[in-house]
Amino acid sequence: MAKGLQGFLWTMLLLFCAIQELGSWAMHTAVEGPGLGEPEDPALLAGGRVKRGWVWNQFFVVEEYTGTEPLYVGKIHSDSDEGDGSIKYTISGEGAGTIFLIDEITGDIHATERLDREQKTFYTLRAQARDRQTDQLLEPESEFIIKVQDINDSEPRFLEGPYIGSVAELSPVGTSVMQVMASDADDPTYGSSARVVYSVLEGEQHFTVDSKTGVIRTAVADLDRETQDRYEVVIRATDMAGQLGGLSGSTTVTIVVTDVNDNPPRFPQKMYQFSIVETAPVGTAIGRVKAEDSDVGENTDMTYQVKDEEGVEMFKVTTDSNTQEAVITVQKPLDYESKKVHTVVVEALNKFVDPRFVDLGTFRDQTIVRVSVLDVDEPPEFRPPSNLMEVQEDAHVGSVVGVVTALDPDTANHPVRYAIDRSTDAERIFDIDAKTGAIVTGKVLDRETAGWHNITVLAMEADNHSQVSRASLRIRILDVNDNPPELATPYEAAVCEDAKPGQLIQTISVVDRDEPQSGHRFYFTLAPEATNNHHFSLLDIQDNTAAVHTQRVGFNRQEQDVYLLPILVVDSGPPALSSTGTLTIRVCGCDSTGAIQSCNSTAFVVSATLSPGALIALLVCVLILVVLVLLILTLKRHHKSHLTSEDDEDMRDNVIKYNDEGGGEQDTEAYDMSALRSLYDFSEIKAGDGGGGPGEGGPGRNPASELHALPQWVQSPDLDFSVFRDYICRKVEQADEDLSVPPYDSFQTYAFEGSDSPVPSLSSINTWSSGSEQDFSYLGGWGPRFRQLAALYAGRRGEEDSEES
Repeated sequence: MAKGLQGFLWTMLLLFCAIQELGSWAMHTAVEGPGLGEPEDPALLAGGRVKRGWVWNQFFVVEEYTGTEPLYVGKIHSDSDEGDGSIKYTISGEGAGTIFLIDEITGDIHATERLDREQKTFYTLRAQARDRQTDQLLEPESEFIIKVQDINDSEPRFLEGPYIGSVAELSPVGTSVMQVMASDADDPTYGSSARVVYSVLEGEQHFTVDSKTGVIRTAVADLDRETQDRYEVVIRATDMAGQLGGLSGSTTVTIVVTDVNDNPPRFPQKMYQFSIVETAPVGTAIGRVKAEDSDVGENTDMTYQVKDEEGVEMFKVTTDSNTQEAVITVQKPLDYESKKVHTVVVEALNKFVDPRFVDLGTFRDQTIVRVSVLDVDEPPEFRPPSNLMEVQEDAHVGSVVGVVTALDPDTANHPVRYAIDRSTDAERIFDIDAKTGAIVTGKVLDRETAGWHNITVLAMEADNHSQVSRASLRIRILDVNDNPPELATPYEAAVCEDAKPGQLIQTISVVDRDEPQSGHRFYFTLAPEATNNHHFSLLDIQDNTAAVHTQRVGFNRQEQDVYLLPILVVDSGPPALSSTGTLTIRVCGCDSTGAIQSCNSTAFVVSATLSPGALIALLVCVLILVVLVLLILTLKRHHKSHLTSEDDEDMRDNVIKYNDEGGGEQDTEAYDMSALRSLYDFSEIKAGDGGGGPGEGGPGRNPASELHALPQWVQSPDLDFSVFRDYICRKVEQADEDLSVPPYDSFQTYAFEGSDSPVPSLSSINTWSSGSEQDFSYLGGWGPRFRQLAALYAGRRGEEDSEES
């Protein structure tokens, strides 16, 4: 049936095209000259030819042709063609020779391939008419167009899908949800192939669609998100304006129903029960309740409040913003003995109420919360909670200061015992009766030492000391007049020698450690021992101060330079207490303006004569003296160090030089080293003794003959080396004690001196004379370096002279 319908459509389409060609499109087109609208070639006109041109109709080809034979498109013809086949027709351009073929003799054009207008709507070609014999152009080349005629072969398509829209629940009928659009690839200017209309395939019970615009609207007013929160609507688009034979396409539109606040909060239960101990502190959470709301988002936000007066006083309700729960907390301390059960009315209401849905009902709900208070063993409570007591500072030890009272709040009403926290009364100034709670003084009180005492009183159950209550108690010590007034400072005044009578020389005030409630009032008078005083007078100014004035003309420092004025001070009591203070008055010399110049007191002299400039000059002098002393000490120390270094010079400063070069370790003939190794071994000398004097022998003599020339005192067994030993020990001690000398050892051996020295020999080698025959006095002229050596030999010489004598 489908193939029959398709054939019918093709037949109708071909008939329609033929009618168009024969009717509106049939025309005879004469193209003048070479090409359309151009004049003839002058060469052609010179031959006397008549005007000729192309003859053809408008070319159309139907798309999607499925026939087996080439599809006839049209015919090109020149009016010079006489039908004898002398003219050859050719075409060039788009599709020439592939898609479009032309009969060279007749000029008929056929389409050999299936065309698609949606891919290409027309083809541009050029026609030529040539002489078959000479291949010359008989007509100018002309351009023509073959249009691809559209058929309804493309269905409408929704290119912007998938579509998701939304609409608020309870929206009125006709509320616009969204718009969908389908596009058709067919030619919108030809027929109705691209004219699309819309309709609803699925979901028409709740939504409609505009057939021309594709706007989707609500069809009902009772969309309820809580019942169904989304709908799947199928929209169909049909071309050919919805007529029979039109093609169609469809898409699915998801429509989400958004929430509005159309549901009030509701408590799942009408009553909740909680329990809490009576000792729970304020702020303790008792429990949570929550009202349910079918809405979502901010439409579920709610607040809770306590509605009854009792609940408002004892409990507090807050809203947990994360869970939207009501948190019930303790606002005042609970007491099982006073009330065991509390009833609280909690109300929940939405934060955001939509006025459009107020007529649906009140957006709030209430529930009852019963709070049961649990009994616990509580510590005693102080009643009344007054924390201030007073006691006179002259109260005797054991006097009652006050009484504290505490009761057990439990039903059992256990007896209470009292104590003082000794960490607050370490000196045990107060005691308390364990049974009655009476606080008594434990020591003598003194307000001037401590006017307030803060102690902590403990109250505990007699049979359970772990149940303890604490109360802070402040005890004020009331003042008693037990301290006499005293002068504020040890007053000292100065009076000029030329003072006049009635001149004010000092204003005095007093202090009193007591603090009477009515304030201080002091009275001043001269002490009885000063009643015969004719030099000064005392005036009570009536403001707890007094003034001292001169009573005579002039004073003389030579006669008396200091006056002592005793002053009696009495307070207002009760009882009235008094004390005597002394005012020291110095007589000073003053200038004409009354400024003090000098007194017998050092303090006045310094203050009057020593200026800041003088003090600075004095400090500079002291600093110069200190610098000079330090410089002298440094120079003396440097000089002493130089002398010590010269005195301590020893053999380590000598340079020993040998010009004889040996043969190295292999040379055993040049010198006998055994003589050096056995410096004090004189056995060989004694054994070989029998040679001549020092001048005997030549270069070939052996070392034994040289050693044989040692002086006789070296070989004597009774030689005394104590002088050298003492000298060396003294030097070692000096080196050990001197921390500035670097530690190093020096060992020098003088076993052979050599010959041809310009300086006379210092030793007894190569001489047969005894030590007593030599004179070492010339060593004293060799300078400080040989001073110690000269002293040693001079001492040796003296000892020998004394022995001979």
